[in-house]
Amino acid sequence: MKLTIIGCAGSYPGPDSAASCYLVEAPYEGRVFRMLLDLGSGALGPLQRYIDLRDIDAISLSHLHPDHCFDMSGLYVVRKYHPAGPLPRVPVYAPAGSDWHLSDAYGTTNPNGMTLPFEFRDFSDGMETTIGPFTMRAMLTSHPVPAYAVRLELGDHAVVYTGDTGPMDELADFARGADLFLCEASFVESATNPPELHLTGAEAGKIAAEAGVGRLLITHIPAWTDRDEVERDLLSTYDGPYELVTAGRVYELA
Repeated sequence: MKLTIIGCAGSYPGPDSAASCYLVEAPYEGRVFRMLLDLGSGALGPLQRYIDLRDIDAISLSHLHPDHCFDMSGLYVVRKYHPAGPLPRVPVYAPAGSDWHLSDAYGTTNPNGMTLPFEFRDFSDGMETTIGPFTMRAMLTSHPVPAYAVRLELGDHAVVYTGDTGPMDELADFARGADLFLCEASFVESATNPPELHLTGAEAGKIAAEAGVGRLLITHIPAWTDRDEVERDLLSTYDGPYELVTAGRVYELA
């Protein structure tokens, strides 16, 4: 498995990164299977540095906030109007109602909306399915809109992505033993933070320590937030391997 950080800025694109988008790749049936975890604001441009947009095999959208899904509008254009002709439909795993939510955002109309280039499949809490070489599991998280963490497993390896979430005891079980734990940490401990919205570095570290993950990858830090403070918070609860991710960083699991 290979994980590439396409965009990791929290809540909106920053000067050094697009919003949330992560590319996961693995061998499959004699080729490379390519899956996106989120396609947030500004991510479609840098994604093209790594793959041809025609080669996307599947997409998972954690939730319907713009920083996690709004570049689906650009991909709609690519797949519907490509000079080579309309491209095959791509499965999109997302919260219920995503097809028409994204259709409204783009401005498409009945009867087809976004469904010509995309085949939408609804997430559910506890869902398990096979996507190409991966087993994917989903868990409903704590957020103002329906949002899902995902776990991708391949053989003995696992990558877990929290999406956006407030603190939840269940996250440690969901991430148990993951090689890579891609966890948001948008808040800092020194602030008065709204509940059921995001994690602090300290909360992310506590989850990672309890889950016994191989490496904690902190993401979704907004441009207005002091990354050094997030890191100090993290180190108050966690002493394992970690990184605060940056756009373009690649992680490989052999």
